[in-house]
Amino acid sequence: MLSTLRNAWKVPELKKRLLFLVFAVLIYRIGNSIPLAGVDPTKVANAAKTGLLSFYDLISGGAFSKSTIFAIGVIPYINASIIMQLLTIAIPYLEQLSKEGEDGRKKIQKYTRYATVPLAVLQAVSQYAIIRQLGSLTDTSNINMILIILTLTTGTVFLMWLGDKITQFGIGNGISLLIFINIMSRFPLQVSSVVTPAKNETVNIVQVVVFIVVILAMFLAVVISALAERRIQVQYAGKTVGNKTYRGQSTHIPININNSGVIAIIFAMSVLQFPPTLAKFWPKAPLSIWVESSKYSVFNDNTYLNVVTNLLLILFFTWFYTQITFKPDEMAENMHKSSGFIPGIRPGEPTAKYIEKVLGKISLFGGIFAGMIAVVPIIIGMRIPAFVNVQLGGTSLLIMVSVALETMRQIESQLVMRHYKGFLK
Repeated sequence: MLSTLRNAWKVPELKKRLLFLVFAVLIYRIGNSIPLAGVDPTKVANAAKTGLLSFYDLISGGAFSKSTIFAIGVIPYINASIIMQLLTIAIPYLEQLSKEGEDGRKKIQKYTRYATVPLAVLQAVSQYAIIRQLGSLTDTSNINMILIILTLTTGTVFLMWLGDKITQFGIGNGISLLIFINIMSRFPLQVSSVVTPAKNETVNIVQVVVFIVVILAMFLAVVISALAERRIQVQYAGKTVGNKTYRGQSTHIPININNSGVIAIIFAMSVLQFPPTLAKFWPKAPLSIWVESSKYSVFNDNTYLNVVTNLLLILFFTWFYTQITFKPDEMAENMHKSSGFIPGIRPGEPTAKYIEKVLGKISLFGGIFAGMIAVVPIIIGMRIPAFVNVQLGGTSLLIMVSVALETMRQIESQLVMRHYKGFLK
């Protein structure tokens, strides 16, 4: 990886892109330190140590707990992207746009940006309600309320614009890189969360070593799963066009083993953590007490019932997301139009059923893997309470590894394109 970055630095155009990326990240991190007006972040920081709020704090790079202008980060954009992806299946017009190539994708991207704004306003209102409920407001006037909501919404729109500029003038996917930077910025804090209990002797050295070994094993497993893929072999028949005869060729359809892992974990986490987050607003209500502390509540993250429910939800969402993103019927139809076939499988409906069967096996395996990656840190936190606040879980590892690998692939492809000498030399 270091050699790839060193070679990229020697190419003038790639050097400019890397410098632009560094400059954009610098602006982003400065904005992550500008506090909201009239807010005391102390109580917000305490509330952001556990549950769904801790995940938001991780994705925002600590901006949520610090109550800065980028507190809601790019989460509204991510939600808008997921909603548009689901609507593409349900609305024929959007489905048709998705098939129109680059122009269609640009229109869908434009609609995604438009949808981000109302979602950002909604989340800004929710953020204000959380801050107010926690008693962190130093100014409760209506003007300050409007100012906070407007500032948070503007911050999200600015980050969406900055992400697009990074994609255009930098390297890699801008939004993904912003999330990657946020997670990496919390890494020193996570190391401190492991080292501090060891210094205070609340855990012994064996527990620390076991925890580090488990995290390293999870990291290795995530890297392997990110690179692993199931290849469906496709054979294209020879054909004659005019006076030219084209020979048949063999290729494959690559399907990533863990294509839906991150989305599935986020969906499952949202379902399980949303009720406890609401319960914090009415802590003395009987229902809130039951949700947070009952041993029969699936929302109580200190029970194995919660772990099992989390695993089952991840399996379901992995299967569901795989089914809506991959369309076996459309894949089989396109293959048939191009005179392609899977060896041993008849074209048409048998091909679609075969692809659907393969996708079912992949979603099962990917769901089990993503579920194990997600629940292992939870089980460690239950067994070793001193590590319960360590946020370096499965979701963080999946996002970091996938973004890093994708960025490195783009850099390597740019290097290959610029160093290709042609067949005459």
